[in-house]
Amino acid sequence: MGNPYYECPLPVTIPPAKPFLESIKLGIKETLFPDDPFRQFKNQPASRKFILGMQYFVPILEWAPRYTFEFFKADLIAGITIASLAVPQGISYASLASLPPIIGLYSSFVPPLVYAMLGSSKDLAVGTVAVASLLISSMLGKEVNPNENARLYVQLALTATFFAGVFQAALGLLRLGFIVDFLSHATIVGFMGGAATVVCLQQLKGILGLVRFTHGTDLVSVLRSVFSQTHQWRWESGVLGCCFLFFLVLTRYVSKRKPCFFWINAMAPMMSVIVGSVLVYLTNAEKYGVQVEGVAVGRSFAMFKNYHIDGNKEMIAFGMMNIAGSCVSCYLTTGPFSRTAVNFNAGCKTAGSNIVMAAAVMVTLLFLTPLFHYTPIVVLSSIIIAAMLGLIDYEAAIGLWKVDKCDFIVCVSAYIGVVFGSVEIGLVIAVTISLLRMLLSVARPRTFLLGNIPNSMIFRSIDQYPIANNIPGVLILQIDAPVYFANANYLRERWIYEEDEKLKSTGGSSLQYVILDLSAVGSTDTSGISMFKEVKKNIDRRGLKLVLANPRSEVIKKLVKSKFIESIGQEWIYLTVGEAVAACNFMLHASKSNNQVADEFDAHNNA
Repeated sequence: MGNPYYECPLPVTIPPAKPFLESIKLGIKETLFPDDPFRQFKNQPASRKFILGMQYFVPILEWAPRYTFEFFKADLIAGITIASLAVPQGISYASLASLPPIIGLYSSFVPPLVYAMLGSSKDLAVGTVAVASLLISSMLGKEVNPNENARLYVQLALTATFFAGVFQAALGLLRLGFIVDFLSHATIVGFMGGAATVVCLQQLKGILGLVRFTHGTDLVSVLRSVFSQTHQWRWESGVLGCCFLFFLVLTRYVSKRKPCFFWINAMAPMMSVIVGSVLVYLTNAEKYGVQVEGVAVGRSFAMFKNYHIDGNKEMIAFGMMNIAGSCVSCYLTTGPFSRTAVNFNAGCKTAGSNIVMAAAVMVTLLFLTPLFHYTPIVVLSSIIIAAMLGLIDYEAAIGLWKVDKCDFIVCVSAYIGVVFGSVEIGLVIAVTISLLRMLLSVARPRTFLLGNIPNSMIFRSIDQYPIANNIPGVLILQIDAPVYFANANYLRERWIYEEDEKLKSTGGSSLQYVILDLSAVGSTDTSGISMFKEVKKNIDRRGLKLVLANPRSEVIKKLVKSKFIESIGQEWIYLTVGEAVAACNFMLHASKSNNQVADEFDAHNNA
């Protein structure tokens, strides 16, 4: 780096300014249409555009004409398989939502038909989920007691489903599906784990055969309710529940170890319902504290297949199926992971498997509901617990601890909020922590001191590469984020007040140049430009020269318009840090040579 020979570097090109409206249009396109969903309509006749448009919004029109008998056989097997899981889960999750079990079956009949027409996923199996069921129960239960006013409670649940569908469809139509990206993986792991724990705790009522139970979902309320009624515990119910829970967990373990036996895990819930109902019928177990569902039913009567899924289209599909479902006595549905995994493993080829599942559930609704008269609640509780245990991803939490302690804290905070507060509190904590961490990473960007890797023209952070050497007379700083109003004051204070230490550590009085590496600064605003100007003034006061390296397109355009480049000088802007350092070294050697000539001339005159 001390070579005095210097080649003239390539100039930094200032891109032409774009019209304001064009810039706005480009920004909206990148935000809302990053996948360019309308590219297929370009250069197409009107008739073809109409057909493509119908296929885009109603995907069944795209795959149905190509449907084959081979596809039908695969979808038939997959549909029947997931139906065996949908029926017991529908009944179980409806009771978790404090709704009549028949509504849980309805929710596995109409929404899958709607999704089969509008959904873009080949593998997604539609149905009710435990977390959404718990949310409905905990939120609506605060307003209406489902036992005292069941009719009003059901109406509220269906109304909530309708507006949830409207909200989902609106997000999809407005291309706002990217909002869900603001929930980090750590937040989702913590929230889902906490919700699964709460759901499991709620099932202690069914496992222990309790008649009265707390309406609270937090750990303290549940444990207080359980241990204050020890005299009401029914050992018959507990033993039966533990046996079925062991059976369900064992089948899940076997299917994970041997994926070819996935059908065992899929059929286990239905087998549990059948065996449990037969046991209750043969032994009259309801006389010994094993509660059944008879009254409620009597009264009610993306990766592995390498194809693209449009998140916004999925939001529209979910929204429409919930809107339609709410009109025919269905409550909130989505795509449960467990059911979708079974559908995938069963070899489904299209969304037609949802149609088969809906047909199987319809048969159940028409002819088989009387058979559920003796279904024991303890079996339903065991099915829910077994499903929820799969959502408590402790391995992911351990991985977060090993990789990123901050992510682990986020995960645990969301978990604690759900378990010790409520599902709503946990959800608020999860969203708040995700947004807070994102804002902190933007508002508090890091700056790095760069050095030269020996025997190369590569410059890297000295913290990461201790072998990197400081350049005599030159301080190189890199900003690791966009510079705008959210972090401008922070960077200003950091550079003006804290960089003194770096100046001292890199040469102090011998320092002559400060190079700012802007390669990671993708954008800036007027606040950021004001910060650059103030930093330049501070550097000028110290008698130093500010040099810029690799400014990005949007940044250089704004620096030119603000006349900041004019104050620095176009000759002090370089394409790379290496060229900037070479230029600074050249000037340092030239200055040193001039000083030596001046000293020799002075010495000669004095002689």
